[in-house]
Amino acid sequence: MALDSAQKSTNVRPSQHLLRGAFRVLEHVAPSLGARWADRWWFALPPSRVTELPPGHTPFEVRSQGRTIRGHRWGSGPVVYLVHGWGGNETQLGRLVPPLVASGFTVVTHDAPSHGTSDAGEVVGQSHAVEMGHAIDAVAAVHGPAHAVIAHSMGGLATGLTLQHGWLGTDRLVLIAPMVRISDHLPTLQAGLGFGPRTRARLEQRALRRVGLAVEEVNLVRIADEIDKPPLLVVHDRTDRLARYASAVQLVEHWAGARLTTTEGLGHQRILADDAVVRQVVAFVVAGALEELDETA
Repeated sequence: MALDSAQKSTNVRPSQHLLRGAFRVLEHVAPSLGARWADRWWFALPPSRVTELPPGHTPFEVRSQGRTIRGHRWGSGPVVYLVHGWGGNETQLGRLVPPLVASGFTVVTHDAPSHGTSDAGEVVGQSHAVEMGHAIDAVAAVHGPAHAVIAHSMGGLATGLTLQHGWLGTDRLVLIAPMVRISDHLPTLQAGLGFGPRTRARLEQRALRRVGLAVEEVNLVRIADEIDKPPLLVVHDRTDRLARYASAVQLVEHWAGARLTTTEGLGHQRILADDAVVRQVVAFVVAGALEELDETA
């Protein structure tokens, strides 16, 4: 997943050509070895930029699958969990913290395994959605039930798995630039590395043994059929090159009552810092709290 063909330049084309040639050879003579090589790219995390968190936080540590997960907590009131995406970190969602705290919520963030300041996961420099989901569960077990979860990118898939397997429940769900299904991204890896169907089949088998789920099972549209679906807001940019907009549309169509906000020109990362996006997400979370007050009045 770390290979982004859109980031190629003339400086890397010779080495990329050699790499693709090697995978073409392995496709015919040793597809299992090709799958082992491809596995390193598939699970490898890209570098991310860590910035400052909003002030007023309290740091915490929890344990997940024998590893230390580090995060921060602000405010008081119903709990809102902010979940970063693939190769991200908790600071990327910092713009959401002040307005949520000002609206009367506790806000909890954390770094997933092998991300940010948390311990490495099962493999140093690598991770996957199930491992990220277990970390969400461990954090929520300490900080309490969720009024809302706001998740970016792969964090949305990880959150979906926590809902599917009963690790976490939430009254409201916001997915920003979600990666809806892993199978959306495997063709990009395949095209970038140049391997064929024999290598791909063995790569999927390796992923199943490592993650415990088949590629087609890591799919928010499929997960939606197996959970009690909370009110959902999806915010996605039409020009996102890392997470397919069309898949977000399909998810919203499949999720009764879900809302889709479409942006233009913000891409996969800048959408997190957009003032209009922040306002709409906070308003959606606040509306859920107001509805709960009306129901108890």
